[in-house]
Amino acid sequence: MKILVINNDGGGFADYVDVADGTTVDQLFAKHCQSSNPSNYLIRVNRQPCARDQRLQEGDRISFTPTKIEGAAHDPLTRSSHVSEDRH
Repeated sequence: MKILVINNDGGGFADYVDVADGTTVDQLFAKHCQSSNPSNYLIRVNRQPCARDQRLQEGDRISFTPTKIEGAAHDPLTRSSHVSEDRH
């Protein structure tokens, strides 16, 4: 069966892929994001959050969006404190 896979990690991509009947969200994630931890991603099927054991169906749209971005500041207040210091 054919589904649309949207991977928003890094440069991102979207493409139709063929998967076997009965493929679960977890199986598809393992195939497309081999070295990643699913708990670091927001995974949606047809724009709705889903369970890892949900079985995909013909025409589904699945997206993988990372919730943690490498290199991002850990404390967003750190930047604002520098801004306020520069204004004085």
